[in-house]
Amino acid sequence: MNQLERIGVSLDSKLLSKFDKIIAKQGYQNRSEAIRDLVRQQLSREQLSNPKAEAIAAIFIVYDHHAAKLAERLIALQHSHLLQAISSMHVHLDEHDCLEIVVLRGQAGQINKVGERILSMKGVKLGRINIIAMQSTPES
Repeated sequence: MNQLERIGVSLDSKLLSKFDKIIAKQGYQNRSEAIRDLVRQQLSREQLSNPKAEAIAAIFIVYDHHAAKLAERLIALQHSHLLQAISSMHVHLDEHDCLEIVVLRGQAGQINKVGERILSMKGVKLGRINIIAMQSTPES
């Protein structure tokens, strides 16, 4: 386990009160863990500014399964990126709409290109790319 270091942070009382309310609502047991998560999120965002950074992402799309060959095009796209597409899940939402979740791993820039290609396919109604950087060093 890495050695922990204590630091001091000065915050305006109103800002701290708002922070405490948010972290309590999110279920944090203490401020330290909430601050560690904020630091990790910022470090991940910084890593993702490099298109060659290793990352993992979930691409979420909602589409009409009656759309002309969209399911087949999604499968073909995933098979053409075997090094990146590591999993997918298909959920029937109602008689017309389906949710597809595709998990990709690779370089952030390549993942974004594949994700944007999926989101721009004809028949996709809604979509989002959720990408996070892979940690390059072990941490607690």
